[in-house]
Amino acid sequence: MIRDCKRIVSAVLIFVLCISLGMTAYATETPQSGNKKELTEEEKKMQEELDKAYKIPVESNAWEGWVKGPGTYGEAAIVMEVSTGAILYAKNIDSKQFPASITKVLTALIALENAELSDEVTFSHDSVAFLQPGDSTIGLKEGNVISMEQALHATLLASANEAAYAVGENVGRKAGYDYNWFIEQMNTRVQQLGGVNSHFVNTNGLHDAEHYTCARDMALIGRELFKHPEFFKIVQTLDYTIPKSKTVEEHVFYQKDKMLRPNDSNYYKYTIGGKTGFTSDALSTLITMAEKDGMQLVCVVLRTHGKNVYPDTTKLLKKCFKRFTKTDVSGLVQSEDVAEVIAGDNFVILPEGASFADLDTEMVPDEELEDRATLRYTYHGNYVGTAQVKLSESYIKAHTAKAEQPETDDGSEKKEKKKDVKKDVPARGRTDKIILVSASILLFILIIVFIGLIVRYRRLSRQIAAEEEEEEKKEDRVRFEGYF
Repeated sequence: MIRDCKRIVSAVLIFVLCISLGMTAYATETPQSGNKKELTEEEKKMQEELDKAYKIPVESNAWEGWVKGPGTYGEAAIVMEVSTGAILYAKNIDSKQFPASITKVLTALIALENAELSDEVTFSHDSVAFLQPGDSTIGLKEGNVISMEQALHATLLASANEAAYAVGENVGRKAGYDYNWFIEQMNTRVQQLGGVNSHFVNTNGLHDAEHYTCARDMALIGRELFKHPEFFKIVQTLDYTIPKSKTVEEHVFYQKDKMLRPNDSNYYKYTIGGKTGFTSDALSTLITMAEKDGMQLVCVVLRTHGKNVYPDTTKLLKKCFKRFTKTDVSGLVQSEDVAEVIAGDNFVILPEGASFADLDTEMVPDEELEDRATLRYTYHGNYVGTAQVKLSESYIKAHTAKAEQPETDDGSEKKEKKKDVKKDVPARGRTDKIILVSASILLFILIIVFIGLIVRYRRLSRQIAAEEEEEEKKEDRVRFEGYF
């Protein structure tokens, strides 16, 4: 009886399990069940764009011995180490892209290099008249007067377009010029930093077909900003108030970069600075500065599809912090050519699995100081850092001697040649006669051969003509006989 009950229970359990599995399979495989949502045409198009952007090759993944980086949903991305300028991650880094509001970090750089935070910034008609509905603004008006520090807070935290324009206009005026001068300085400065794929036409990043940059150039700008601690003080501010005064009403705004806001889900604790951007043409753009264990990085992502600008940036920074090591080479340089390593930023960035001994070294002499040089380090051809050194006396003497040697040799050879010329005058005369006679004989032989070829050619021509004439006669006879 007990056995029968067990069998019945077992059978019931198996039956229930089969039904359950069948229902699960049905729910998984059939969209109409309601458990699997069908994508709309717009969602399908978005997914196609995401897949296309993600499949763009990561250039650095093809570098020999390099750390393999993740894909991104942006069409261009870069991670650059600050002290060396070494590129740790590269995806489409030189392609022309629209920067949108991350343009404003370059505006801040030019302002910090050419003005004081205490300078007054007056808002002209031009600084507000260009604004269109939907443009990012905090509502500053013509006639408002605030400090440069307040204007940069509005520019970098709230991404206020009128503030960015006023910054450029007032810095240009202070230099004795105007807003256009400031734009010229933006383009010139990028070129000085090594950028070659940028052209800026405004200070705020509002869309213009002639306003473009690339990931590499933006990283160079971000790297330069590390020389300005006041920039980081501004961008690390979470909330800011421009107080009411005689010329301006109170304005309260906050930090838009979610990676800098501790209570946001996109917060990344090693972030120390950054700037967001978006237009319908540029899509999402982001420049981020981060620091961990003494290594400082700049990450730039451009034309990012969907809501991936923060996750992509975070995973790139995490990967680079984890898989690269910043190494001081001051105590590692061992060469008879080097007297000492000069104190300073003498670092290399080593990818995981590489050591200092694996690097190739190139010595670049200083153009002004003969006892100084730069040691340039590469790993499988990829630049990873430099060291500034003082050259040893033995190296300097050896290379000074080499530099002087050609002049001494040339002088000796010239004197020797002059002596040889005097001794060989008769011999040279005989040689010239022999050469002349030989050339005459060779010319005579060539003429005879040429005449012979002409005669032979004419004979062959007459023979061929006679044969063709005979063939024509035969054909004429055949045609003639064919009539009868």
